[in-house]
Amino acid sequence: MKKTLLAAIVLLFTITANAQLVPLDYEGRDSAYVENIKKRAQKIVDGLQLTDKKQARNVCNIIANRYFLLNDIHAKYDKSQQDALQAELYKHHFELASALAIYLNDEQIEAVKDGMTFGRLKRDYQATQDMIPTLSDFEKQQILIWLKEAREYAMDAADSKGKHFWFDKYRGRTNNWLSGRGYDLKKERDAWMKRIEDAKKK
Repeated sequence: MKKTLLAAIVLLFTITANAQLVPLDYEGRDSAYVENIKKRAQKIVDGLQLTDKKQARNVCNIIANRYFLLNDIHAKYDKSQQDALQAELYKHHFELASALAIYLNDEQIEAVKDGMTFGRLKRDYQATQDMIPTLSDFEKQQILIWLKEAREYAMDAADSKGKHFWFDKYRGRTNNWLSGRGYDLKKERDAWMKRIEDAKKK
């Protein structure tokens, strides 16, 4: 009985959520800026290949609103107010995933996060494995953990430069850690470049 009631509540919540349209927070914003953000959000949504048009529109608006919010927050603080900036960013950080969870599964939310951070997590993770084919499962797992941390920070950055900064910062941490574990990164990188060149000649 309890399971049946719970299932009914979940179903009702899902139907209600899908019936509502997420409003786009465009009031008072420059129209050209709004269109640019909408296109950026739509590009991410297109990658999800959603078949439900209302679902796709709601997800698009959620992502666009996230960009609007981040712009508003960063605009409030100057360089001398970084502590206050980071505090407000943290306050709102988890809202995006929570809003998307109504319409998307975990894998799709991961895809949105990748879309908002230029796919750096997957590219950097693959590049590190390509450079050092002998990485252990433990080392791969730790590298992935740090890349996911970098992505969370990058998602709240003000611009593309800020997003790349976080991945570069964590790449430095990863390189130092790997060096401490005995890897000669220059040797590994040179060998990787040679493998790439050899592959081109085939």
